[in-house]
Amino acid sequence: MNNKIDVAIIIGSSSDLVSVTETIEVLKKFKLSYSLNIASAHRTHNHLKQCIKLAENSNAKVFIAVAGMSAALPGIIASETILPVIGVPVYSKSLSSFDSLFSIVQMPKGVPVATVAIGKAGAANAAILAARIIAVTADNLKVKLRNFKDKMSDDIIKEDLKLKEYGLKKYLCLLKKSKKIDLKG
Repeated sequence: MNNKIDVAIIIGSSSDLVSVTETIEVLKKFKLSYSLNIASAHRTHNHLKQCIKLAENSNAKVFIAVAGMSAALPGIIASETILPVIGVPVYSKSLSSFDSLFSIVQMPKGVPVATVAIGKAGAANAAILAARIIAVTADNLKVKLRNFKDKMSDDIIKEDLKLKEYGLKKYLCLLKKSKKIDLKG
């Protein structure tokens, strides 16, 4: 772990690495430093406590916890720190991932965990939310976030103009060729 980090990412198992790559890519875009640890809330409680303490000692400002199934990880982290915790429910076939989502979102009073969407969108949004939290005291990050939002807006407007230019049928064919959508239904 670096001496100073912005965001501490903790995942429940190595299978969560696929999801967390989205988080890391977004953090890199905003030039935010991070640590990454694997620690199970159920099987490595002492190791998890050490990871939390190490992140706090490295001046982490936000925790991102990626977990599936019972998804106790974000709640355990929130019980051990006063820093903001963002929980990312991992997609799974069990119970259509609702077990992960409900476990993270149903925290008891006094132990808050911000919860984002299931899977890749949630993993990216966790990093964006972390950046927004850090931006409260970092004006340079506010500028980067504003530029990010403006680019998203510009991209949608460009797509709208293409739709108008090409018409629905041709536009759908272009999207299919660029693999932006799957037309199978």
